[in-house]
Amino acid sequence: MQIEQTALEGVMILTPKRFGDDRGWFSETWNADTMAQAGLGLGFVQDNHSMSAAVGTLRGLHYQAPPRAQDKLVRCTAGVIFDVAVDFRRGSPTFAHWVGVELSAQNGRQLLVPKGFLHGFVTRAANTEVQYKCTDLYAPDCDGAVRWDDPQIGIDWGVTSPLLSAKDAAAPLLCDLSSPFEWSVA
Repeated sequence: MQIEQTALEGVMILTPKRFGDDRGWFSETWNADTMAQAGLGLGFVQDNHSMSAAVGTLRGLHYQAPPRAQDKLVRCTAGVIFDVAVDFRRGSPTFAHWVGVELSAQNGRQLLVPKGFLHGFVTRAANTEVQYKCTDLYAPDCDGAVRWDDPQIGIDWGVTSPLLSAKDAAAPLLCDLSSPFEWSVA
């Protein structure tokens, strides 16, 4: 497993090795022992799977607040997405900074989005499927979102009129929220 640190501390790109032969390939996308040895001792408790039929479908920017905050390990199993993590920790020197990574079924990359970060993605291919592991169960009362096109964040999604859910279209701006996450020196 190749593990790359991004410009945002804690947000990592994990690229599993693929072992191929004439039948296709095999890849181990998560191994708790291997990851613990790399300092990633995460206990995943829920797996989610979404399918977006249209190119330009944007899901995000989402978070789940404490006490049910979630780390997420995101991968694209069909199609292509531009996956984004945004630092949402009050007091962080990188607050409102973002990183974006192309995840596809072909490249096999995964994005680790820690607690305290917003997460979202936009599809770049039709019938795109995304699967992600979470370290806590979904809790509707802890669910939150920030507007996808917030000018304070300034994400270049590569689309100007994405397909959005009603929730995402009505999400507040960052300046209208108080983040439930606080940065601390590790």
